[in-house]
Amino acid sequence: MNAITDKNTMADSAPANAIEMRGLTKIFGNDPQSALALLESGRSKTDVQAETGHVIGLNNVSLDVARSQIFVVMGLSGSGKSTLIRHVNRLIDPTAGEIIVDGVDVLKMSLEELRAFRRTKVAMVFQKFGLLPHRSVIDNVAYGLEVRGVGRKQRLETAEKWIETVGLKGYENSRIRQLSGGQQQRVGLARALSLDTDIILMDEAFSALDPLIRAGMQDELITLQKTLHKTILFITHDFDEALKIGDRIAVLKDGALVQEGKPEDIVLRPANEHIEEFVAQVNKARAIHVRSIMEKGDHEPCEQSVDMDARCEDVLPLFAEQQWVGVMDRDGRQVGRVTAKQVIKALARHTPGVP
Repeated sequence: MNAITDKNTMADSAPANAIEMRGLTKIFGNDPQSALALLESGRSKTDVQAETGHVIGLNNVSLDVARSQIFVVMGLSGSGKSTLIRHVNRLIDPTAGEIIVDGVDVLKMSLEELRAFRRTKVAMVFQKFGLLPHRSVIDNVAYGLEVRGVGRKQRLETAEKWIETVGLKGYENSRIRQLSGGQQQRVGLARALSLDTDIILMDEAFSALDPLIRAGMQDELITLQKTLHKTILFITHDFDEALKIGDRIAVLKDGALVQEGKPEDIVLRPANEHIEEFVAQVNKARAIHVRSIMEKGDHEPCEQSVDMDARCEDVLPLFAEQQWVGVMDRDGRQVGRVTAKQVIKALARHTPGVP
């Protein structure tokens, strides 16, 4: 069996979920098991923390992250989102629960297995970039491959390819201090991509960037994902960012999972008042997908078309010259259409104060 066939066979037999978390609980303190017992007996997080002095970072969180999707975990500061993502590659060990990655229990890995897992299975992009200031751009991008033991010629060729992919061609020999914040974040993204891992963890990766640069990086990630099909676990405190890039969104509050679902599910059917506060002022056009409002069936082909995962904000500019826009499936076949009237009605229906 050749390498390509073998890889495809493994992909076909791989679990549908790239990451599974079951009952994940993290308690910070000297005696977490005693605090865990109180928590499991039904005591509130506030009571447990007041009585024991321990901090509840995560409280019985269970999530499934499907393969090849951007899964966003969001919440305010102290919600537990950064604590959660650090469990996937065991930068933090849980007090209780399971972490399964591609069908393998990460918590049962030996130290040697864990090192190999971190080098070959997952890559991480940090908010603070985590770049090496004494190295050039290309050597920063190639650093993970160097740690992996890849020869210099091969790792530099790989790094050069990803530097061009993220739009930094010509900066290969620049020093990190010579780059803007957005350019530095692109270096961090290229470094993660160069490892060619199936899973990328992004912890507030764009939060330190100026708004315009941040929007550009979000667009870059969406564009790259259309061809790379990575499994991306993305952490943010920005609800608009979550809506823009997320295939699915999970909302955490005080270490507990409050709601999980597609972006339009969160916006149109908030689970409680906490999430209602989040969605009150969000751009509904960013949340509603055309697949949920389109007319299905055969229609006259249109010069303008979008894929069925497009959002209303993607099609609105097209109505300047079109009465309607075709909707295509993943194979490029037109499966329906959406009109300007349908989009306007959908947005009005879910906007407070609009009859």
